Order: sequence, then structure tokens, then C-alpha cells
Amino acid sequence: MHLCALTLASLPTDIHTPTYDRRRYAPGVVHLGLGAFHRAHQAMVFDHLLATGDTRWGIYGIGMTRPDLVNQLRAQDGLYAVRVADGTGVKWQVPGALWRMSVATTEREAVVQAMAAPATRWVTLTVTEKGYTPALGQLLLDGLRLRQQNGLPGITVASCDNLQGNGHKLLALVKAAAAAQDGELLRWMDAQCAFPCSMVDRIVPAATAEVLAAASQALGLRDDASLSTEGFWEWVIEDRFADPSDAALLQSAGVRVTRDVHSYEEAKLRMLNGSHTAMALMGAVTGRPFIASCIAEPHIREFVFRLMGQEVAPHLSRSDWADYRTALIARFGNPYLKHSVHQIATDSSQKIPQRWPPSVLGQIDQGASTEHHALAAAVFVRYTLAIDEQGQAYALNDPQAESLMAQGAAQRTEPETCVRSLLAREDLWGSALPQHASWIERVTHWHQQVLQHGVDAAVQQLIEA
Repeated sequence: MHLCALTLASLPTDIHTPTYDRRRYAPGVVHLGLGAFHRAHQAMVFDHLLATGDTRWGIYGIGMTRPDLVNQLRAQDGLYAVRVADGTGVKWQVPGALWRMSVATTEREAVVQAMAAPATRWVTLTVTEKGYTPALGQLLLDGLRLRQQNGLPGITVASCDNLQGNGHKLLALVKAAAAAQDGELLRWMDAQCAFPCSMVDRIVPAATAEVLAAASQALGLRDDASLSTEGFWEWVIEDRFADPSDAALLQSAGVRVTRDVHSYEEAKLRMLNGSHTAMALMGAVTGRPFIASCIAEPHIREFVFRLMGQEVAPHLSRSDWADYRTALIARFGNPYLKHSVHQIATDSSQKIPQRWPPSVLGQIDQGASTEHHALAAAVFVRYTLAIDEQGQAYALNDPQAESLMAQGAAQRTEPETCVRSLLAREDLWGSALPQHASWIERVTHWHQQVLQHGVDAAVQQLIEA
């Protein structure tokens, strides 16, 4: 038997399940990007609010391109189990906030109507960095236009992706989709809608057969949509809402509401995400499958510790960065999080520009060392060969995979030319960094070490220097 509304009552009593009515009320949140992260993060926050008796936080979840996931969740009435596991133990929870589902590519009109529904108060997004396209801007604009035409109030539209200033970027994307005759709509948006910036943080690996088997054992039911995550979570959101009373509600559920999202945002992007990318590339090249496999190695753990402390932290405004670093090291080593290095390395060309160059340029401006980032960049160049140090091929799952592999192919025969070619790309490094000869020289040096001696030896050499 599958997990669904009819079987919910049969679950063991130690599993937290929804006790609120999931059928009586219309969803108040439309979420675009119905992946694992949202379901183990914001959906659990909204589940908490629903459990307090506030019925306005049910979710209409939109799969952007994946009908298979939407069909799985529909078959289970939007229910799924989440394993929350860390050093304090393991517990299972079935959040109940996901009430309806659609697929954007095949049910676009339903998505527009959902955004314009009278009960809708929020639209949230986790579409990843590459999802911020003109088509997304047009979809949101169409939903907002219909709200305005129907005489409905404005809503909060919250990006929850790893983009700096994500609320500003999202608003600009929506306005860019507007035509000249949309002046009245834009004035309505400015007056009634809110696009807060936010930072979200929780490690949620893609589901594995091990998680599905563990869920089946814990639930006594089959659950094809189960997930595993850590105990830690953080959601920092700008105090900018269409309904100002939402601030206190979110705070009651553990969300940090502040005017200063930026300091948390940059720390997360450069410390957690920047380290994640570095380790994922190292793991892919050395053949280590998971982040926990990488951080378990003393030399990689020391590399990450020093990368964050010596080259990232000096350019952060988050004052408790040292405590944050300690927590990150522990989180990376969580044995329950089988976080695939190839999953994290996905779309590296979209992620690196956000995560590494700001710290490197900060170090250069201060005349300080960039060695850890230079080695990480060298490993990225090596990664474009698409074959690990044991001779096993892997796929580059990246929008720029073809051009990256074409440029990287020459590194065996013309390594310096290859490094210079990849470091000259402004889509990866911005316009300033490719102009710094000292940076190019250090990446070239570490690339030579990686090619000649391997990633582990190069990391060892750096931390022993």
C-alpha cells in the first residue's frame, strides 16, 4: 500500500503527521519548482503554520518540467515522508502542506489561474539559478495581470533561490516581460505587491533507493516521494510583505525576518555553496561519491576550513561566521546525507560566478592569498575532462557542458592554453578577474599539480605549505 490520505491514519504514532483539514480550504501559496528542497524546507514551515490553525498556508505546487514527480505526488495526495537526521538522532515527519499540483509546461493556464485565485497570498520560487528566464517572467506577469484585472489585492512574490538580491532580480525579470501598455499593471504591482529578498539554507540531497527503503520500513507503507534532510534549517527573509502581519507569523515558525538579508545571503553563497562546489568538483575528479566522503578526509576538511576562514570570511558582514563555519563542517559530515557530488556539481557554470569571484577579488584587493580558490578553480578545469582519476567517465550536467568540454579537451596537450581559455570566460569569472595575471598564474600552477600528481596530492601540498 502507498502513503496517501486514506492510509495516513495507519502510520506509527511516533511519526508526526498533519492533523488539519487538507480538503476544506483553498491553497494560499503557489510554489514554482516542486523539487526536493522546497518539500523539505518551506513546505515544512508552512506545515507548521497550518498546524497552528492558520489555514492560509496550503500549497499549490508547480512542477516546472517534471510530470513524473507531479504524478507521484498526486498519487499520494501530496503526502510524502521526510527523514530528519543528524547527530541528535533520526525522526520521520509527513508534512501535509502540499494540497494541489500542476506541471507548468503542460498546464500553464492552470498555473496562471492559481496565481490569480482569490485565496492566493504568496507565490514562492525554487527554480534554480538557470530558471530565471524571460518565460518565467512572462508566467508571473500573466498571473499578476489576471489578479489586477479581477480587482484582487497584490501578493508577496518570494524568490528562494541562491541568487544574490534574488527579490530584486525577480522583480526586474517580471517588469522586463511587461509591454508598453502595461503601465497601469506595473503601478499596481509597485503599490500592492512585494518582492522580498531571501536566503534559504538546508541540505536536501536528491532521493535515493536507500531513503525510499528506509521510508518504507519506518512507515510500513510505500512512499515514492520520500526525502532525507538534516536537522539544521535557516530561512532569512526581507521584512517586505504585501501583508505586513506575515512577518510575525513567519517569525513564530522560526523564520528570521530582517532588513539585512544580504549578510546572511553572502555568507551562505560563499561559505556553504562555495565550499560545496569545491568539494563536489574534488569528489567528482577523485571518484568520491558524496560530500560526506570528501569532508571525512582530513586534508579536504582542512582545505575547506581554511578556504572559509582565510579567503571567504574577511569579506563577509555576517558577524558569527566562525560559528557558522563550525556548523557547516559538522553538517557536511552528516552520514545520513548521501549528497551526491555530481548532483552538487550540476550547473557549475551558473553557480561559480555567484560563489567564488567575490572572495577572490576581495583577496586580490587586499594583497592577500587566493591559493585555496585557485586550487578549486584548477580542479574545475580538470573536471571539464569528464573522466575521473580512475578512468571512469561522468557526464557534465551543465548548460555550458559542450563549450566547457570543448575548451577543456586540450588540457592534456596544452594545459596552459586551456587554463587561460577557461579563465578568460566572463560568464564564469566576471569581467574583472580575467584581467589579473597573478590569479591566472596561480590557477595554472595548481592545474599542473592536479594533472601531474592528482587532486589529493595537490590539496595536501597546499595545506602543508
